[in-house]
Amino acid sequence: MWQISSYAIISITSLLLTATATQAQSAYNVEYFGQLRSIMHDADISAQVNLQKFAGDENFYALGAFESLKGEILILEGESYATRSIDDQVEFVDAFEEEATLLVGAHVNSWQDFKMPDTIVSYQDLEKVVEEKAREYGIDTNEPFPFLIEGNFGEIDWHVIDWPEGDKDHTHEKHQTSGPHGTLDDADVKILGFWSDSHHGVFTHHATNMHIHFVTEDGDLAGHIDDLNYANELILHLPLE
Repeated sequence: MWQISSYAIISITSLLLTATATQAQSAYNVEYFGQLRSIMHDADISAQVNLQKFAGDENFYALGAFESLKGEILILEGESYATRSIDDQVEFVDAFEEEATLLVGAHVNSWQDFKMPDTIVSYQDLEKVVEEKAREYGIDTNEPFPFLIEGNFGEIDWHVIDWPEGDKDHTHEKHQTSGPHGTLDDADVKILGFWSDSHHGVFTHHATNMHIHFVTEDGDLAGHIDDLNYANELILHLPLE
C-alpha cells in the first residue's frame, strides 16, 4: 500500500492553499452601503459608511454620494476624485475624510482591456455594449460588476449634488439640478461604473442598469453622469478573470 509522508502532505496542502489564495486575489466583490430607495422614499440621507476604512487600498474603486447628499464620490485606484459644491463652484475634496450616504465599491487587482465600437451614440447603447462585452468575456452578468471606460464623448450631461438641508421631497430631477450641473462637449474622460440588472433602487435607478461617474482627462471636473452621446475610441476595462 502506498504511504504518503507527512512532508508530502504538507507540501500538497501548501500548494492547494497557494492556489486558493491566487484565485481569491484575482476575484472582485462588489459591496454597497445605503440604498437609493431609502433616499428617494424615506428621505434617509444619513451616513452609512465612513470612507476612512478604505484609505490606503490601491485596488479600491468606488462611487456614490456623501452624507446629506453633499457631493459626489469617485475613487479610482485608491485615489479620491470626489467633488462638492463650495460657494456654487465644483471643488475636489478628500473622500477619505468623509462619510457616505450611498457607496458602491469593489477591490480590483487588474483589468482586461477591450475596444468598444464607435457606433455608441447614446447612454442606452453604452449600457448594452458593456453587458455584451462582459458576457463575451465570461463575467457572470447575473451578479453586479465594476467597469472602467476611457475615451471621448461628444456630450456628457453631469451634476454634482448639493441637496438643500431639510428638503424631504426627493425626485430624480431635483437630484440632478440641486447643485452644479451642465453639459460637457467633446470631453475626454475616465468613467467608473457598476452594472447590475438586479439592484434597481439599491445603487442603480429603476430605468438603468448602470451607475456611472466620471473625471475629465485634464482633472478639472468630476461628477455623476446623467446622460451621454456620441462615443469615440472608447476602451472598456473589465476585471481580470
